[in-house]
Amino acid sequence: MNFTLKVWRQKNKNSEGKLVAYPVNDVSPDMSFLEMFDYLNEDLINKGEEPIAFDSDCREGICGMCSMWINGRAHGPVPGVTTCQLHVRSFKDGDTIVVEPWRAKAFPVIKDLVVDRSSFDKVIAAGGFVSINTGGAKDGNDILISKDDAAEAFSASICIGCGACVAACKNSSAMLFVASKISHFAMLPQGKVEAKNRVQNMVAKMDEEGFGDCSNTYACEAQCPKNISVEKIAKMNREYLSAKLI
Repeated sequence: MNFTLKVWRQKNKNSEGKLVAYPVNDVSPDMSFLEMFDYLNEDLINKGEEPIAFDSDCREGICGMCSMWINGRAHGPVPGVTTCQLHVRSFKDGDTIVVEPWRAKAFPVIKDLVVDRSSFDKVIAAGGFVSINTGGAKDGNDILISKDDAAEAFSASICIGCGACVAACKNSSAMLFVASKISHFAMLPQGKVEAKNRVQNMVAKMDEEGFGDCSNTYACEAQCPKNISVEKIAKMNREYLSAKLI
């Protein structure tokens, strides 16, 4: 398969960037999208040109590092997958594919397709944890939790923190990310002790880091690679309101 990749090149957050076209030929349809970039970078290095900087780590859809805006969609055209799980057979032979970094004030460009997502780490540090003494693992049934609550908590905990929700939102809102973390703990007894402080601190830090407000366009849910529902945002809003009133 042959493609033309229009890739965003930018030296750092203070310099101007631009789209640069690169022809990529003889690509196997079984390659992942990132493997195609490895293939392109190898060619650029052999030509004495600077390779394209992009984020990746696990390459199996669990770490959240791969962050590419592909043809106007976070992680590309296939719902429910990350960039590293996307295969080039999802495109047509001869296609022109435009690849850009996440676009958000809170995610400044480090270089090319790599953005600084440390703002997420700061939001987590503000309250995305439970304060407990650790030691030997207890029995799994030591604390009884209903199946429905456990399933609901798990559906929130699968967030990988990739930032697709922020990139997809026209307001660059991080509400789905923050709501996933808050909902995860709110459904479990271990998280209820610090629930009031957690939701207030995490929402305050989210605002401080420059993320926008939610305007219910549901773009975050539509482009989340883990298919996390906006119902988590409603849960977070209820937790926030309760914390303010009680």
